[in-house]
Amino acid sequence: MRFLTYSDFGFAARLAALYGAIFVMNGIQLPFLPVWLKAKGLDPQAIGLVLAIPMVVRVFAIAGAARAADRYDAVRASIAVGCCASVLCYALVGASEGVVAIAVAYTFASLVVAPVVPLTETYALRGLSLRGKAYGPVRLWGSAAFIAGSFAAGIASDVMPARDLIWLIVAATAVMAITAFTLEPLSPHAPHSEAAGARKSLLRDPVFLAVLAAASLIQSSHAVYYSFSALAWRASGLDGSTVAGLWALGVIAEIVLFAFSSRLPPALTPPVLIMIGGAGGLLRWGAMAFDPPVALLPWLQLLHALTFGTTYLGALIFVARRARPGQGATAQGYLAVATGLATAGATGLSGQLYAAFGARAYAAMALAAVAGGACALIADQLGRRMPR
Repeated sequence: MRFLTYSDFGFAARLAALYGAIFVMNGIQLPFLPVWLKAKGLDPQAIGLVLAIPMVVRVFAIAGAARAADRYDAVRASIAVGCCASVLCYALVGASEGVVAIAVAYTFASLVVAPVVPLTETYALRGLSLRGKAYGPVRLWGSAAFIAGSFAAGIASDVMPARDLIWLIVAATAVMAITAFTLEPLSPHAPHSEAAGARKSLLRDPVFLAVLAAASLIQSSHAVYYSFSALAWRASGLDGSTVAGLWALGVIAEIVLFAFSSRLPPALTPPVLIMIGGAGGLLRWGAMAFDPPVALLPWLQLLHALTFGTTYLGALIFVARRARPGQGATAQGYLAVATGLATAGATGLSGQLYAAFGARAYAAMALAAVAGGACALIADQLGRRMPR
């Protein structure tokens, strides 16, 4: 039996700090970058164009960075480089004027920051596994930081000019860079020749592909919720604080799941966790399609622990276990790209569906969640016949 040392706790604490910094930045950027863009004089069409950039460039950035990190066994160094470059690029965004300049600067910022999360997941799963520590209790600090960042930025937006909000993001990326340099080194992998052969087989693994499809479908089923829930709830008479509280409740449910993830029974294998996420999506989005009363919304928000949480955990753990030494970052990169592309497509479709059907658009999201659950079932059956 191996006892945890002080350095083990130091590893987890430094990693939790990095997760916190990353998701504080996300908690500021997601709600308030559009506010800053509007304050810079961009119209809704231009704002939509600028915000769509990450959905395109992340595909190339994540794939390239993940393969390079695996090839040179440099996951930790790649995280630090991405975080440092993010500081410079977001500062360039803040200094830019005009649609073209802002779009170009934000493109560079998106290119360098997009790989940070999947690379951090690779670092976390590999390092925590070596130390016998669970992933969820460390990752939950990122979810908590997202809530804190959103509320802090919301308070700041009431007391500072909207044109200065970008500097909150720059400050958050600076903290990301500082915490990235505190990460402990990982032990080296196997020789690169073995890793290269392993990488070639990754996209020919039907079990791996089935899990990618499952996770992508279920995560993309959040598109209507992410894009229109706040607008719909405000239109129905809920104030901003109530809307923020409902969103926070979903993230809190996710945090609780991560906190207790190490105590989940062995029967809840990664494919089963993803299937649970699909079932949660059927229940959650099916209910949302009927425009439920306000009293039911908090209970539906608690299902975020399933629709997002179990799907996220199941896919992440499966990919980490399925990947061979030297292909961990590449595997996480494929997962991030697949999920990102599916979510981008679903987000574009959600606008058309919501405009035509209103809350009934959630019915399409329920179908996507069911399809994802079916793919997870296929992965589970294939995995029993085709172990790695």
